[in-house]
Amino acid sequence: MRRLLAIEFFKLKQSRSAKILSIIYFVLFLFTALFATINFDFGSINFRIADQGIFNFPYIWHLNTYMVSIIKILLAIVIISMITNEYSNRTLKQNLIDGLSKKEFILSKFYTLVAFALASTLLVFLVSLVLGLIFSDYTEIGIIFSELEYILAYFIKLVSFFSLCMFLAVLVRKSAFTLGFVFLIYLAESILGGIFRFQAEELLFIADYFPLNSMSNLIVEPLTRLNIVKTATSQINPDFVKDYKVHFTTLVIPVVWTFIFVWGSLNLLKKRDL
Repeated sequence: MRRLLAIEFFKLKQSRSAKILSIIYFVLFLFTALFATINFDFGSINFRIADQGIFNFPYIWHLNTYMVSIIKILLAIVIISMITNEYSNRTLKQNLIDGLSKKEFILSKFYTLVAFALASTLLVFLVSLVLGLIFSDYTEIGIIFSELEYILAYFIKLVSFFSLCMFLAVLVRKSAFTLGFVFLIYLAESILGGIFRFQAEELLFIADYFPLNSMSNLIVEPLTRLNIVKTATSQINPDFVKDYKVHFTTLVIPVVWTFIFVWGSLNLLKKRDL
């Protein structure tokens, strides 16, 4: 594993675009997390989002993992470029000639995307912990470290999404087309989900097994969980009920998809004449 990761990170060091996108990702990451701490002054009104309870434990684990996962596409572009460049620069064929097996090639990419997901997850955890310790109204140990399942869900969400991008990159071998395929899958899932919802509601559960939809289900939107939003929502719709928990089944489905994508990537590479 160490040897394969060393090879991949050496390649990434030579890629200027990978460096720029990675830096942009982590800068946006920090900006997304710290934006709420800024004071906004409007004449006599002084307003700070952090004072509205969004950084309270354990809610902060839910909010930050949801918000930061929105910009995961930037790291996905790095991973897609990392793979498609192997074809355009013909380094894949050279690596195989030099003794790297096709299995090792796919594993090297998978280990790298896991490393990216792990780094992002660790950063989410640390930033959320620091912000929570500063702004949360609840600082008891039991409350601070409750609902950490959102951190696990965030990690699984990134690994699964990056694995899908890896599979599509191996399949189409062009960065732009790969991103296009990701969008088409999202569009197809949305259309099918809409058809099930309005035409065949008894089949709606099938949509939960779609790849992107299953990843999205890992961390549902947290905004309606805020007390101020919950109060307003209950007045408009008293029957509004939403499940915000991370369930075991919602964790398992993206993990299964991850194995399918890695297995599919390897089999595509084995069957393809390079």
